[in-house]
Amino acid sequence: MPRALRHPNFALFVSGQIFAISGYWVQQIALGWLVYRLTGSATLLGVLSFASNLPVLLLAPFAGLWSDRFNRHRMMLATQWLEMLQAVALTALAFSGAIEVWHIVVLTAFLGMCVAVELPVRHAYLLELIEDRADLPNAVATTSLVANCGRLVGPVAAGLLIARFSEATCFLINALSYVAVLVTFAVIRVKPVEHAGAHASMAKGLREGLSYAWRTIPIRLLLALLAAVALTAAPYGTLMPAIVHEAFGGNAETLGFLVGSAGFGAVTGTLVLSLRKNVRGLLPFIFGAALMAGAALIALSLSRLLPLSIMLMAVIGFGILVISVSVNMILQTIVDDDKRGRVMSLYTAAFLGITPFGALMAGTLADRIGAMNTVCIGGAACLVVVVLIMRRLPLLRHQIRPLYARHGITTD
Repeated sequence: MPRALRHPNFALFVSGQIFAISGYWVQQIALGWLVYRLTGSATLLGVLSFASNLPVLLLAPFAGLWSDRFNRHRMMLATQWLEMLQAVALTALAFSGAIEVWHIVVLTAFLGMCVAVELPVRHAYLLELIEDRADLPNAVATTSLVANCGRLVGPVAAGLLIARFSEATCFLINALSYVAVLVTFAVIRVKPVEHAGAHASMAKGLREGLSYAWRTIPIRLLLALLAAVALTAAPYGTLMPAIVHEAFGGNAETLGFLVGSAGFGAVTGTLVLSLRKNVRGLLPFIFGAALMAGAALIALSLSRLLPLSIMLMAVIGFGILVISVSVNMILQTIVDDDKRGRVMSLYTAAFLGITPFGALMAGTLADRIGAMNTVCIGGAACLVVVVLIMRRLPLLRHQIRPLYARHGITTD
């Protein structure tokens, strides 16, 4: 059992997230399928992803600053209520038959704003849920494991539900999942972190966080790698309905199994990471995973065999997950506590905040040269960027050793 689950508050939090994340993926697959069914446009799939993730880039830095200043438990609870209301509105529109693409885009953007606030707060909130800081990297890996179990189950369930019922049923299931989430938050009892009574101005606080991240070379390089992967490799997920139609002539069930396979790869990655005692030795693992993901994307673009593509999706899911979670684990370990929220907001912005630009470019390009050719270009670009950043690996290792030593991870 992951060590972090020994902490009661963390165990309660994780139990609620099992329902929330499964419901989220059920809804996301249904949204993408509904938009593509109504329009047949890969560009609109990119617009949907752009609307979902752009708020992360715009709001996450402010959310990180707020999480360093205000009660994180209350902030988390507020975002869950708002996300549930979004799911209820989507459900009502879908069952009434009045839903249109612009409704989906607006409600997706609203959900994106909620997630933009939630994610940086969530990363910093983990420290309040566990009593032993040594279990923090394991807590990060465990939450990722739960998230990707939902990513494994949710898409498969969505494909089956769409085929047998409708997209509206998927939206209803997501709305109901928030009941379990709200119950767990009502039971959790944390000792809030005491924040200073007086704060610098918001602008000064943001500048301080950005300056700290830029001056700390490991943080700067790891965030650059994460942003590069988000721009080049991660947008494949946006194109999945178009890929299913173009390469396999498949239906919602085909989509569910392909995306679920990526979830299986991600679950495998989180299991591997959760078994690690600490973050030492993760750097070569990160770069190896990035090269693996880029190569698998190129192979996916060439494959027309569904079983082979399902296996390649698992490799892609494994690679991207290992990159994002490993970077998270390292940052959570080396960052100063008083800047934790701001740095984790930059982490969120570097991944989810950059993804919408990659998704918008990928969707537009796919309508011109095809989804599979677009995936190939993304995979090749990912390989080139990763190789360029790998040239800084000796500097990264040299700069990160004293930070590890400060936290007792290594005496070197």
